[in-house]
Amino acid sequence: MAASLVPPRQFADARLENYRPDPEHPSQADAVEAVRAFAASWSGRPRSGGLFRRAPKGQEQRPGLYLDGGFGVGKTHLLAALWHLAPGRKYFGTFIEYTALVGALGYAEAVRLLSGASLIAIDEFELDDPGDTMLMSRFLGELVAGGTRIGATSNTPPNALGEGRFAAADFLREIQGLADRFTTVRIGGLDYRRRDAAESAVVAGDAAVEALPDDPGTTVDEFDALIAHLATVHPARYVGLVDGLRTAGLLDVRALPGQTEALRFVALVDRLYDAQVRIVAGGLPLDRVFGEDMLAGGYRKKYLRAISRLVAMTHAAPESI
Repeated sequence: MAASLVPPRQFADARLENYRPDPEHPSQADAVEAVRAFAASWSGRPRSGGLFRRAPKGQEQRPGLYLDGGFGVGKTHLLAALWHLAPGRKYFGTFIEYTALVGALGYAEAVRLLSGASLIAIDEFELDDPGDTMLMSRFLGELVAGGTRIGATSNTPPNALGEGRFAAADFLREIQGLADRFTTVRIGGLDYRRRDAAESAVVAGDAAVEALPDDPGTTVDEFDALIAHLATVHPARYVGLVDGLRTAGLLDVRALPGQTEALRFVALVDRLYDAQVRIVAGGLPLDRVFGEDMLAGGYRKKYLRAISRLVAMTHAAPESI
């Protein structure tokens, strides 16, 4: 499992030099410099004052860098660029992949496996469960104590994770403990996935879906059957569902019946997007599968990110995948 903790293939060549900041949003160029400065500690210069070299006067050096911003502003690109800058052994994965690793290996073995890494990069750092929050806080704390640095992205700053979902004092205390480990960099801007695409997902129609070629890189599923199947597979295993897939056909897309199904679908969308899979769909436009109550709730940002990715994947040309 640890061997698979590398950036998705579309970020294999992500570097600071090929990140294109939007001149209308200076925070993007600032984020590039923040990543560059964070990576400077790996230059081999002598360090003093503990785990990291002493920061300039009045500036605190923290073991983590947190890239916060809306979806589509290039946070994952920057995190992957940081990963490429890190020396030696390093890991890149989503939050759910790290919790799955702990679940599969056990806490102590997972700490042993990742200890000594120069960087743990965590994409989509969005906590939906108090138990996972406390587990991850302790887990990261042990890794940081051993000299590992942490890079993370999310659509929500670390001291607001879980806001509007849980009010337990221990949960909020753990959230603050996580926040204290990170220097937060806010990135503004427009969703790059929608700069050249229409605002709605393409509906090709069921006939177009059924006409897709019968080859190993293409699948065709009834939408309801797919959603039912996701309930039988742990989200950490969704990456296996999309392995080798180039085009996914979805028949008779409908509105998702509830939040549980919606969150599973979001996890699948993330894996499809990471694998650069094109989606050909019939029925309801995929950007309308989340109900208004969902978009007004605590998981709003997750659903909006998924919508952004669904629009991009339905607009993707076969030759661009």
